[in-house]
Amino acid sequence: MVPSNPPLKLPPFLIEPRFVGRVWGYKDLHPWYDRVADNEPIGEVWLTGDECRIATGAHAGKTLGATFNEEPAALLGPTAPRAESPLLVKMIFAREKLSVQVHPDDRMAQKYGQPRGKTECWYALAAEPGAQVAAGIRQGVTMDQIRAGIANGTLEEHLNILPIEQGDMVFVDAGTVHAIWPGSILLETQQNSDITYRMYDYGRPRELHIEKSLEAVRLSTRAGKVSPKSLNDRSILIDVEYFRVERMTTTGRRNSLSLTGESDAPTGLSYLFAAAGSARIDSVEFEQFEIPTRGIACIPAASPNFEIEDLGGLDLIRISPRWPAAQT
Repeated sequence: MVPSNPPLKLPPFLIEPRFVGRVWGYKDLHPWYDRVADNEPIGEVWLTGDECRIATGAHAGKTLGATFNEEPAALLGPTAPRAESPLLVKMIFAREKLSVQVHPDDRMAQKYGQPRGKTECWYALAAEPGAQVAAGIRQGVTMDQIRAGIANGTLEEHLNILPIEQGDMVFVDAGTVHAIWPGSILLETQQNSDITYRMYDYGRPRELHIEKSLEAVRLSTRAGKVSPKSLNDRSILIDVEYFRVERMTTTGRRNSLSLTGESDAPTGLSYLFAAAGSARIDSVEFEQFEIPTRGIACIPAASPNFEIEDLGGLDLIRISPRWPAAQT
């Protein structure tokens, strides 16, 4: 459990992105980021990974994981069940098809010595005409057919294909066989886990995890598109057992984004991601800083009140952890 002593205030801070090489990624991330790969293509930009470094404030230069170890109560709040970073937020840049894969749930992950499984969601920041993803197994397909599809290269035929457009939200719970294909740029929110069991990888010379993937597979899951819920000051894009993702309403003026006054909003840790445009976070209690385009700020549970200013074209996404009932 997180220590119950009331924490001192901890101001918000900016996090530096971490660029992660993937064989299916891009050499050049322009115009999304001013980044060109030196060697391996970049497929993921980790925004809240444990190895990401803090860019502003008293903890500048430290990794996010180390800061969670030092300041769990201030970051998470005293009601959080565990003193650890709960979410990994990243952007996915797929120039080629990712593997067809599946992630374990918490119980299976812990069976094999890992702290947690991986339930995730994808928010489409951009999508080309005809873009698709796969989430789940088609109704009526059996485990024998899945195993045969892995062996003979026809696994794609058994997948539930979803057309995807900008602004779509797709939920992918643990146990869902899924695939990301070229044509979209995705903001992925997930449990803080990178466990992936590859089932089929289009002939790439990478390890497959056939038996564990088959153990993890659920023929029926809750995966699919999620419709937003519109409120006066934001749209709730998804609200499930591990995370909540919201698109905040901004009007080009100074807006208070303190969590006070939102009766249904999470009261602990949250992140603010500038999907477009940029913002300035300001308070009389700490030094102001800017969230650049595609930048992310951590808002600790013990944050002082602050205001956020739209510096132009701001599209602001708020991401907050949720704690399943079994963990609280």
